[in-house]
Amino acid sequence: MNLSRRQFLGTLASGALFAQQFPDIRSVPADLTVPAMTGGEPAPGRRVRQTMPEYRNTGVHHALYLPTDFRLGQRYPVIVEYAGNGNYKNVYDDVSTGRVEGSNLGYGLSGGSGFIWLCLPYVNRAEGRNEITWWGDVDATVEYAKRAVSDVCSRFGGDSKTVLLAGFSRGAIGCNFIGLHDDGIAGLWRAFFPYSHYDGVREWPYAGSDRASALERLRRLWGRPVFVSHEVSVDATRGYLMSTGVEAPFTFQPLAFRNHNDAWVLRDIPERRAARKWIAELI
Repeated sequence: MNLSRRQFLGTLASGALFAQQFPDIRSVPADLTVPAMTGGEPAPGRRVRQTMPEYRNTGVHHALYLPTDFRLGQRYPVIVEYAGNGNYKNVYDDVSTGRVEGSNLGYGLSGGSGFIWLCLPYVNRAEGRNEITWWGDVDATVEYAKRAVSDVCSRFGGDSKTVLLAGFSRGAIGCNFIGLHDDGIAGLWRAFFPYSHYDGVREWPYAGSDRASALERLRRLWGRPVFVSHEVSVDATRGYLMSTGVEAPFTFQPLAFRNHNDAWVLRDIPERRAARKWIAELI
């Protein structure tokens, strides 16, 4: 159903009032600090800027983190992550830069060890840079992901059978919009971890956000596990997924905080413990 602008704004206002009843995530001290992205060569415990060869001498890049227990010759599960939209700030001072270096999920879910963490760009091929709002060139973004995942598995011991796709906000939508774009990229993933939003729940200002297109992508889920989480409530996503008839082992985890950011994974809270337990059972 299409809402008028007035109805849509009213829905947002109602949701915001409801969210105010929940505490701020900053009321819980963080127990993790995400490493800054730097230049130089990859090494255990470092997060470095990398780019695929075809984008050398452009601004297109990704962030690669090797775990503290990294050893050449060993195999590691991989968390691939997409960032939320940039230029975002809400009334709770939640901010999203839209940049690969601003992501937190992979580090919080792994604690910095045991997993390779790869934060991928949305590629603006025409301008030779990462796109901080929405998808850039979708085909180029998809192709970059395929090449980067293959590179991490071949050069750094990533386990191609245990690659988890995660994302916050835009990145949560991107788990399907990019990650299930076609059969080729859809086959890369062992499971999915979308936090806050989900492809198909509502329409957004880009082509292909309609439910018919989203359902076509969702059918490429092929029965794989999905951990669906959202601040305050997961009911909208649960209702949508149940209406599609697509069957898969969905886990639904609401967060008892009002914030639209991914900083919750940097704190020892029940929701993070549930997420880590889900991942441990996968691998």
